[in-house]
Amino acid sequence: MLISADMEGISGIVHPVETNPDGYDYERGRALMTAEVNAVIAGVLEAEPSADVVVADAHGPFRNLLPEDLDQRVRLIRGRPRPLGMLGGLDANVDAVLFVGYHARAGVGPAVLAHTMSDAVLAARLNGRELGEIGLNTALAGHHGAPVVMLSGDDAACAELLDLVPDASTVAVKRALGQAAAEALHPAVARDRLRHGAAGAIARRTQIPPFQITGPVVLEVDLYSPSAVDTATLIPGLERAAGARTVTFTGRDVAEAYDVVQLLVHLAQVKPG
Repeated sequence: MLISADMEGISGIVHPVETNPDGYDYERGRALMTAEVNAVIAGVLEAEPSADVVVADAHGPFRNLLPEDLDQRVRLIRGRPRPLGMLGGLDANVDAVLFVGYHARAGVGPAVLAHTMSDAVLAARLNGRELGEIGLNTALAGHHGAPVVMLSGDDAACAELLDLVPDASTVAVKRALGQAAAEALHPAVARDRLRHGAAGAIARRTQIPPFQITGPVVLEVDLYSPSAVDTATLIPGLERAAGARTVTFTGRDVAEAYDVVQLLVHLAQVKPG
């Protein structure tokens, strides 16, 4: 099993000062995130005590979860850059993926801290379908044959996964009131629901098919900065589409397109010199 943990969708978190290392409330956010991941781990191992569980720290620097406070029965993947990005640790042995603390894609609202990989990305599309982190990661998991069986986050994030995987389980730990506002469950209540939700999702994982996009894929990414587009088009295979802010790439498969998204996010964050 693979648990991919983001931070914006954790109960009680609504503002960047709680999710960014430079924010005054970041340490508290890390503790809340670690506790919710532990609740999901407990649910997974309650349903399948012998499960091999890997946790991928998948927020920002990928160094947020408190290793010393994480359940000792799992292995933790942290740090970046790394293969498979937010799904670090995904391989042929993973038969189910769970998203914890996820958020809706850029442009969706009301949705707490909605964005797609980075504020530098305005939108990303695979074969014309707009996908955020939820969609891109679900497609990458499906490419490797693994279904996404559960997601936790706000109500907008839950709806986003169900649009792709109608049979998945979702746990809404807060109701979005805006980009930086929500009605949230008490953390203890959220953790209880997460444990039960994870146990149920694992128990019925064989009934949930992977979300798969087969064959070559056309990736389109709208970048905030025109200079980032200029830099991206210096790379063979990346082209400027109609409009100053869109880069296109035709990949062999979803995995190749996903790697390009990671590259574009990095390039878009590099200031021109």
